[in-house]
Amino acid sequence: MGGAAAGAVPMDGHDFALWEKRVDALMILGSGKGHFTVDGLRRALEDMGEPAFESMSYYERWIAAINQNLIEAGVYSLEELGEKMAEVDARGETYAAAQGISE
Repeated sequence: MGGAAAGAVPMDGHDFALWEKRVDALMILGSGKGHFTVDGLRRALEDMGEPAFESMSYYERWIAAINQNLIEAGVYSLEELGEKMAEVDARGETYAAAQGISE
């Protein structure tokens, strides 16, 4: 956090999860459409404070910052996000459940 000593940086490989790749794609698409800048993302990350940095993963922090910037840009409202999340949640835990396929 902001220049604080963080210890050694792990240099071992990391295989990114699909959702992490999607967060990266959202960042590229959202900034490319002019919805936010790198500075806007950094501000949202810094506004989260130390508890977020202690409890959230790298990509969890980035998706939260992207979301905050998209809401601030008026791309969608917090209410619309909540409605969409409820809709997605109702589809089921897995892709098969969302498609109505018995596992």
